[in-house]
Amino acid sequence: MARSGRPESPVVTASLPLSGSAQHRGLVKVPEVTVWFWVAKVMTTGMGETTSDFLVHALDPVLALACGGVGLSVFLVAQLAVRRFVPWIYWGAVLMVSVFGTMAADAVHVVLGIPYLVSVASFLAALTGVFWLWYKTDGTLSIHSVDTRRREGFYWAAVLTTFALGTAVGDFTAYTLGMGYLLSGILFGAVIGVAALAYRRRWMAAVPAFWFVYILTRPLGASFADWTAVPGERGGLGWGTGTVSLALAGGIVVVVAYFFRRDKRPDALTEASEGSVPAQR
Repeated sequence: MARSGRPESPVVTASLPLSGSAQHRGLVKVPEVTVWFWVAKVMTTGMGETTSDFLVHALDPVLALACGGVGLSVFLVAQLAVRRFVPWIYWGAVLMVSVFGTMAADAVHVVLGIPYLVSVASFLAALTGVFWLWYKTDGTLSIHSVDTRRREGFYWAAVLTTFALGTAVGDFTAYTLGMGYLLSGILFGAVIGVAALAYRRRWMAAVPAFWFVYILTRPLGASFADWTAVPGERGGLGWGTGTVSLALAGGIVVVVAYFFRRDKRPDALTEASEGSVPAQR
């Protein structure tokens, strides 16, 4: 709950006790929504974009897509199997959603010839359906209400769909609107800033603000990653998809190590033993 009459924050966290049922199942397996959450999110989206491009050109596209699908399946199964938040498994699953989602979105456009605007409308409708069913079933879309397997299923369905939607939106601005990578990235950063202002002015509630920003961090990270990776004739810096992917991988390792070390602190262990978990406020 908010304190002193201030609104709930999508980036400030607290520890709240679980219900007895949730304690028994141990299924609240999402990280705190802090600045480090958003840093990791943007880096995984950027790495997913460049890694997908690298693999598709280094391997046969069908083989690359198959490898991405296998990797996604492995990490999602692991995420669903563990009984607590494990940073490397959670962020590995998010990264593989980004890698496979980029491959799938590109295949829809290149192979099937579906325009990006149609993809945006289709994925938006799909995400609306996921949110509607989740809210109708549980009465909330807060990520820290994920304390049952059913809610975890809704959560990952929403994550998958937001990545697909974000990919389509990024491609639409970069290609269909002809804005390119850098200008697209600046646009998404500006829109995220407006959303943050709307939240602070109490024009937008915490949960809608979270999911709105969550969607847009996908094209934000991908746009800047593409800008650094593609050659100059395509409007980029020409660092290469392999180099950018490795650099982002290093950054992700640092952030995940931070999450892991923080969760091993004595106060965090004491909090966990008392049945408390990080929760979105």
